[in-house]
Amino acid sequence: MPRPYKLGLRKASLGKSRAKIISAARDLLTSPSGFSEFTIDAVARQANVARMTVYNQFESKLGLLEAIFDDIGMRGGICELPNAFQRENALDALAEFIRIFGRFWTSERRVIKRLRGLAAIDPEVEQAMNVRDGYRREGVRVMVMRLNSELTGTPKDAVTALTMLTSFETFDALAGPRRKPSSVVPQVYRLVCLALQLNVP
Repeated sequence: MPRPYKLGLRKASLGKSRAKIISAARDLLTSPSGFSEFTIDAVARQANVARMTVYNQFESKLGLLEAIFDDIGMRGGICELPNAFQRENALDALAEFIRIFGRFWTSERRVIKRLRGLAAIDPEVEQAMNVRDGYRREGVRVMVMRLNSELTGTPKDAVTALTMLTSFETFDALAGPRRKPSSVVPQVYRLVCLALQLNVP
């Protein structure tokens, strides 16, 4: 039985190494000096591992970024989104959808802000960010389909408006430096209802 035992230890070791690198990448992103120098080499130095260890774990910078986004999503509770889509009432589903994103943007606000800033100057970060924004937009489309009978405007305009209003930039701007994005959920919900011209009592 020694072979399976050793394989189990190997998997555990890989898991710890992966977590260590992701943690180092997060620390680098939020440090004053590391933000503008987010490279595989910089992450390896921060994690105190060999450059090839990062490549062995993630294959590329894009693979590392995907893992960081997955980590952010898990920490921020984005996995609760199915709960919103399972609500029977479409307006309740919309409110839950907005609440989940308010909490998500709050949980990792500093890291997300740095990543979105970095996306403006780093094509790989931009690519990874576009994929994640695409997931949210797909969720928005499903939400708009459910809201269709409540809409007075066009579904296309509704998708555009809801995508913009549930973005990090909207929550971050409304919250400002003194509040958390989660605290502006009611305000965002009201803005969404106005923008989508929903027949809300």
